[in-house]
Amino acid sequence: MIRKVLPWSRTVWVLSLSTLARSVGHGVVVTISVLYFTRSVGIAAGQVGLGLTLAAIAGMVASIPAGRLADVVGARGASVGYVLLQAVALWGYALVGGFGGFLLAASVVAVAESGSTAARGALVARAVPGTDRLRTRAYLRSVTNVGFSLGTVAGGLALDAGSRAVYTAELLAGGAVFVVAGVVLLALPALPPVPADRGGPRWAVLRDRPYVAVGLLNAVLITNSGILNVALPLWIAERTDAPTSVFAGLLLINTVLVVLGQVPVSRGAEDIKGGARAMRRSGLWLAACCVLFAFAAGRPSWVAVGVLALGVVVHTMGELLYSAGSWALSYELAPEHAHGQYQGLFGLTTQLGTAITPALTTLLIIGHGMAGWAVLAALLAAAGLAAPAVAGWAERTRPHPVTPVPADA
Repeated sequence: MIRKVLPWSRTVWVLSLSTLARSVGHGVVVTISVLYFTRSVGIAAGQVGLGLTLAAIAGMVASIPAGRLADVVGARGASVGYVLLQAVALWGYALVGGFGGFLLAASVVAVAESGSTAARGALVARAVPGTDRLRTRAYLRSVTNVGFSLGTVAGGLALDAGSRAVYTAELLAGGAVFVVAGVVLLALPALPPVPADRGGPRWAVLRDRPYVAVGLLNAVLITNSGILNVALPLWIAERTDAPTSVFAGLLLINTVLVVLGQVPVSRGAEDIKGGARAMRRSGLWLAACCVLFAFAAGRPSWVAVGVLALGVVVHTMGELLYSAGSWALSYELAPEHAHGQYQGLFGLTTQLGTAITPALTTLLIIGHGMAGWAVLAALLAAAGLAAPAVAGWAERTRPHPVTPVPADA
């Protein structure tokens, strides 16, 4: 039984340990950073929000160039370098004394995070055989959820203490965990870059309109994260009779289901057709969860709680299918020599969707109630239903079939 939940190869062990360390550090920083800057450093909340927004924009702008750098220098080296840069920038948080220093450090963190995401995507593409990439990404997502949960618990200890010394210690520890995440990756082979096609465009992904179209569908379907984390707690508090505290339990249901379900739900989505099918089903499941969440309004408290819990289960199924489909399409439609920049563009669309989701969901759902849920459901269903046609277009326009590079190349 234990063997079934452990990594199945040395490569996956290394990737898992690195991912665990990175997600623990991320959980710590996400939990404490905003309150650290507002309470301990004394930066106004509005300035913190502005700084994080500007940093996120910097991360999006850097996503494709940072990914291309991974193609040029090698995915393992770039992955290590980006994680170590993140660690240094997080340590820099402890030295921040005002808005300027905060903006600089936060921007470096965001750029390094974008680069790390693209480089790690390329690293999985190079270190793991093509038939096993999706399973590996699914397993790593489960590991990420476990690590992030541990990090948030550790960060919560600093929130209880509330002193700058404790905040600083947690930030330094979080940076140290990122160092561990980077050093562990050195146990993988160096994996030299795959030679690019001579005469091909340097920024091939920007000319690949079908792949960009797939990325735009990804930007729509990634709104599932904002539905759960932004729209749902506001909906519970303002439009239902369910106790607000139930949201914590709903998040726990989601986390447990993601940890247990990502690998089995991902089966069958290993190729382009399977990935497109998963994206289509994802859009329909996510549309259904919107209907359920809307139905909770105006119901007795116990009915509302039950409907919301069912809605979270349905949402999680859509979320798992979205992850599987997006990974499959992002890998299978990318040329072997350019996984970095292609993962960079996919990461950019993910960040774009994540950035607009809070405003979109607040405008639609809190502003228009059930009608807003209906619009969001229609948008998600349309994106899902469009996925097979768009993915088919992208598959037909690949210049030629590419033979995956073996993991030990």
